Amino acid sequence: MAHPFDSNNKELSRLWAQWQPPQWSPLINGKNGKAGKALPQVELEAFDPAAEPFSLGEKAQDKAVVESLAVELDVLQDLFYADRRFKLLVVLQGTDAAGKDGTIRTVFGRMSALGVHAVGWQAPTGAECQHDYLWRIHQRVPGAGEFTVFNRSHYEDVLVPVVSGAIDAEQHRQRLLHINDFERMLSETGTVVLKFMLHISAEEQRRRLQERIDDPTKRWKFKMDDVNARKHWADYQQAYAQLLAATHTPWAPWTIVPADSKTHRNLMVATVLREVLRNLDLQYPPDDPALAHFKVK
Repeated sequence: MAHPFDSNNKELSRLWAQWQPPQWSPLINGKNGKAGKALPQVELEAFDPAAEPFSLGEKAQDKAVVESLAVELDVLQDLFYADRRFKLLVVLQGTDAAGKDGTIRTVFGRMSALGVHAVGWQAPTGAECQHDYLWRIHQRVPGAGEFTVFNRSHYEDVLVPVVSGAIDAEQHRQRLLHINDFERMLSETGTVVLKFMLHISAEEQRRRLQERIDDPTKRWKFKMDDVNARKHWADYQQAYAQLLAATHTPWAPWTIVPADSKTHRNLMVATVLREVLRNLDLQYPPDDPALAHFKVK
């Protein structure tokens, strides 16, 4: 398949690389692969959630570019669906109120429902609990020509149970390795796996959660579980730091999106997504020769 993450745009490549984990996971090549060894971690403190590296300098300009990108992405999605050589899985992962819903509405909202699916993941229930944790995920990955956007994802299974202590250190390591193998299999069978960690500050999360409480039209989105999870902010940040280091792979890289600014968040995700789609060199299928001189009567 094409190499969607090898961009010819040197300036964008340089900027993009600055917002990715600094190296591939040591878990891949066997280092630190034994029980008892500490997992590698990304230094999340080095990534400022209030930064706006993709901004043009003015919020109004950024919003205009986001609108333009949304239109262009709609055209690219149509071409992607017609090409049918690839599948696209976009993973949006982040803490409560990080902006996953807003990203889907703004970046993907103009796209045709044909071939575009958003999947919101909650805690497993019923039959899902009777299978391995990736069983339900595999059923919802995209088919040929489809975009699937995960609002949360299989990465919840190396966040919540890690923080709660439901799995031990060795099970944690095993799951990270499982995920790498799962995503490699998807990649090798035609799925482009593009992962975004929407990175917000604790203060911005506090402000957004309070906004949900104060606004009657948003109150339905608020859950007390969000407050309980917030009490473990540091533990979740460490779990994110570990999964980013362990699962940032050549076949399914992470992009850390500074997301305190909603407009910048959308701009960065849309820009990277457009670049990946352009890199695929998408083509419309060959015309039917019988249509060369055909006239509809």
